[in-house]
Amino acid sequence: MADGTLKWYVVHTYSGYENKVAGDLMTTVENRGLQDMITEVKVPTEIVVENNDGKVKEVEHKIFPSYVFVKMIYTDETWYVVRNIRGCTGFVGPSSKPVPLTDEEVYRLGVESRVVEADYKVGDSVRIIDGPLEDFVGIVEEMDPDKNYVRVVVSMFGRETPVELELGQAEPVDD
Repeated sequence: MADGTLKWYVVHTYSGYENKVAGDLMTTVENRGLQDMITEVKVPTEIVVENNDGKVKEVEHKIFPSYVFVKMIYTDETWYVVRNIRGCTGFVGPSSKPVPLTDEEVYRLGVESRVVEADYKVGDSVRIIDGPLEDFVGIVEEMDPDKNYVRVVVSMFGRETPVELELGQAEPVDD
């Protein structure tokens, strides 16, 4: 049943129980000495600025209400521990059989972020190495390493066209 690798799983909870489930799960993991089997528990949140009657305040919102992300090695024991946390209604997957998130889903959902080192900067010439514009060469116009984002201006059909890419989709051109 277990292949011995840590993977992210999604657990469904009662509404409003996300933080309680996450806290209780980590306490149970500690009490049972399962830190090697269940390594992380996350309730992804974002800060949203709300304006109520002229009062502006920052509020933390859950990105996925009623869901908790658990990084674990799937075994009968870890399944049992997670399933029996109060407020947990089960794993996401067919007939409660957990299905791990793919690496792409993990990054796309923001559960983990990929650290990409870009060895180029604004003003540099880069070659696009992935996607529909592969092998096009352009100039870096803007980049944000924290958001894994770069805008490259390429010449297509005689026109300068800005293209938004992930940092890893471009490499510097050797002059």
